[in-house]
Amino acid sequence: MPAIASPVRVHEIEAAAARIAGHVRETPLLALESGAFGVESPIVLKLESLQHSGSFKARGAFNSLLSLEVPEAGVIAASGGNHGAAVAYAAGRLGHRAEIFVPEISAPVKVQRLRDYGAIVHQTGANYGLALAASRLRQAETGALTIHAYDQAEVLAGQGTVAREFERQAMPLGGIDTLLVAVGGGGLIGGIAAWCGGRMNGPRIRLIAVEPERCPTLHAAFAAGEPVDVAIGGLAADSLGASRVGNLMFPIAQRAVDEVLLVPDAAIRAAQMALWNNLRLAAEPGGATALSALISGIYRPAKGERVGVLLCGGNVDPSTLI
Repeated sequence: MPAIASPVRVHEIEAAAARIAGHVRETPLLALESGAFGVESPIVLKLESLQHSGSFKARGAFNSLLSLEVPEAGVIAASGGNHGAAVAYAAGRLGHRAEIFVPEISAPVKVQRLRDYGAIVHQTGANYGLALAASRLRQAETGALTIHAYDQAEVLAGQGTVAREFERQAMPLGGIDTLLVAVGGGGLIGGIAAWCGGRMNGPRIRLIAVEPERCPTLHAAFAAGEPVDVAIGGLAADSLGASRVGNLMFPIAQRAVDEVLLVPDAAIRAAQMALWNNLRLAAEPGGATALSALISGIYRPAKGERVGVLLCGGNVDPSTLI
């Protein structure tokens, strides 16, 4: 497959991996036994839910703060919760002030974590888009550095390190043929697609985007040929509830994402409970979304197909899993 022209290139992901080393965890893989979750194909889970701040987003946050000049006013971000937690955590570790804007739908456990990390928290607006608008007004007042949740090159490069790490870790297991990734604003799959689609050599990994039926941002963008606004709602809206995918990631996804699947809330909830009941892994709804496509049968692997699944977030109230 030829290398794609991209705002985020392989060498930038390599540089991001070197930059954030020592600041983020190398999260483990879990190779499941044959027949796990009723699926006969080999499954390998990447436990990014065990990353600092509870999600993959620490990678993009650290890469941004270590790449860009941070003013005395610190950093500002809008988030459904996970990006804000990552920025707050990274800012605290690096000695910067952080202000985080979250929508009213954000899970209380995520809002509390922001405060625990020392951030100033503003909970405002019915959805992420309104929280983002409020953060922009505040940024204009303070001059703080804005770290966008998904539409920023440094963020995409940081998230792309997940794919680099996953690929290397999976090699002793025989590698993976297909990777299932949940999508909200597209920063994660955009970075992964930049890595997988940008290399001249190496195996071709089939990329499957998985979205909640009620947050179909990439699905709608593919249908329209460009990012478009969609109505959002449902179980995973607090983490996958961007109203549109990012402009930077979209051309990357067009070239390197093979398919976009939509899953109902019931399948996401079932995947959450399957992870807890079978593996004692706590995943938030967004973190279980990619797996839900597999165990619900919405994605059916071919015989012998080796499937990787990214569990991207674990910021969930444990009482909801009991």
